[in-house]
Amino acid sequence: MWVPSSAVLPLLIVVAAGVYYIYNEVLRFMSKSLVRNKVVVITDAVSGLGSACAQLFHKGGARLILCGTSWDKLESLFESLTSESDPKETFSPKLVLLDFSDMDSMEDVVAEVLECYGCVDVLICNSSVKLKAPVQNISLELDRNIMDINYFGPSSLAKGVLPSMISRRTGHIILVNSIQGRLAVPFRSSYAASKHAAQAFFDCLRSEVEEYGIIVSTISHTFINASEPPPVEESEPQQNALAAYISSQLTHGVSPSVLANEIVQAVNRKRREVVLAHPIPRVALYLRSLFPASLFAVLSAGVKDSVLAEM
Repeated sequence: MWVPSSAVLPLLIVVAAGVYYIYNEVLRFMSKSLVRNKVVVITDAVSGLGSACAQLFHKGGARLILCGTSWDKLESLFESLTSESDPKETFSPKLVLLDFSDMDSMEDVVAEVLECYGCVDVLICNSSVKLKAPVQNISLELDRNIMDINYFGPSSLAKGVLPSMISRRTGHIILVNSIQGRLAVPFRSSYAASKHAAQAFFDCLRSEVEEYGIIVSTISHTFINASEPPPVEESEPQQNALAAYISSQLTHGVSPSVLANEIVQAVNRKRREVVLAHPIPRVALYLRSLFPASLFAVLSAGVKDSVLAEM
């Protein structure tokens, strides 16, 4: 059948849209079937990202173990999940108090997590604390606290569930890290250092446990923003243009729902590494590897301009 040339492009667009829709529907169906009955542990489940992950995995029929520092918030999340779901299709989540700033409690927490179902299929290490300040203004105590929450906590929890995964020769450990685990920017020394440490630990772990059928994934994202960033006031002093643009892109985050979907897809497709960032941070990553001096010069110029603006 002859088709007018003017109708070819619209027809291709319709066909492509249809294929894309079917592809997404297949992925959505597979997402539910692949996580069904899986024991999934989510740390800091009461955060925006944690709750978004909990909703997706709960709807998919996973057996959730939700961890957090506040029992009241955990119970509130429990109620929101169970009130909106079909009990015939989903499992009631189990709740565990977990505070990475209290490292002495980690052994008991690991035992409690394993007692819930006897094993862990997927561990999502989501907890994180941020800090922005000059190096000279950060106390050693604060440094240690950030390292506990961002590095020692996730690594200790991963070590705790690892023996059961090794014995079953299956499992998936996911570190929700940050783009700053790969790229350090000024005034975030402690935060970036903890993220670099976590990135290195889980990169090493990935290679060590592959022979046991265990997958280790790292999610490197820009900051998580639940809402649009506030507009910049016109009276605010301007930094070096390029440095300011890089800084704005590094701090322009992703929404919890988008990141939660990426985590689900990482589980389903067994993806080892996910970078969720805008083009500028991605370019900065390449500059760090190929032309470090250029990147350092841009960042240093941005710091000098910000100091002059405050004088």
